[in-house]
Amino acid sequence: MFKEGVEDMLINANFTAGIIKKAEILIISLVLILMSVVPIAAFDFSDWDALIKKHVSPKKVDGVMINAVNYKNLKNDGNFKKLISRLNSVRENSLKTHEKKLVFWINTYNILSAKMVVDRFPIKSIKDAGSFFSPVWEKPAGRVAGKERTLNEIEHEILRKMNEPRIHVAIVCASVSCPDLRLEAFTADKLNEQLNDQMKRFLQSSEKGMRMDKKKNRVYLSSIFKWFKDDFESRGGVLKVISNYVSPEVAKEMMSPSIDVSYLDYNWGVNG
Repeated sequence: MFKEGVEDMLINANFTAGIIKKAEILIISLVLILMSVVPIAAFDFSDWDALIKKHVSPKKVDGVMINAVNYKNLKNDGNFKKLISRLNSVRENSLKTHEKKLVFWINTYNILSAKMVVDRFPIKSIKDAGSFFSPVWEKPAGRVAGKERTLNEIEHEILRKMNEPRIHVAIVCASVSCPDLRLEAFTADKLNEQLNDQMKRFLQSSEKGMRMDKKKNRVYLSSIFKWFKDDFESRGGVLKVISNYVSPEVAKEMMSPSIDVSYLDYNWGVNG
């Protein structure tokens, strides 16, 4: 009897120890998962800001002055690889405000756009990362918040649905005719100011943003304003929106009923 009692005690003790061990493993696993998931609200993009300041600078490319990206150096920068990895650990549903959501996805689009070039560098155009049957915009660009994302998804399914047409001068598709990559990361506390400044700077570029021909009574606009004109309709249309970012004289000419609108050729060469 004594022997059987001891055996029962040992069995119970082992059973209890097994339960405790499993509980410990479960708790440790949960802690590790929680530690690896970074709220978007805490994603300040300071590392992206530092990378921009290190690898982006004004330069003429194909005769156009742009903020050019040194993709060769960016490719070899370990901090860029760490940033890409960090994007995957974000919790998408933790973003609480409209501004923070815009900031996160604008910066993320620009990071993944650069990644598409970096991953295949050297290439002449970001379009070379895709093909006719599989455009670069529809190819997996990187994992964000635990999901593989494409540039099309971020632009069309997320950003364009946020009713902010100025995104089109903030997101950069790694091409010469795109709006310039801003020389700082976008932040929620300065977003409105940054978007207004981006619009002004883009329109000041006669090679790729806007050019007036008074003699012909014609304004030449970036093709971006043609491709995404529907996004400006809720604000009065493309010309109405643009008129807020140019001089009163140009705005008056632009809003003339007799003005003709043409669109500038788009240079898809890499912006670096």
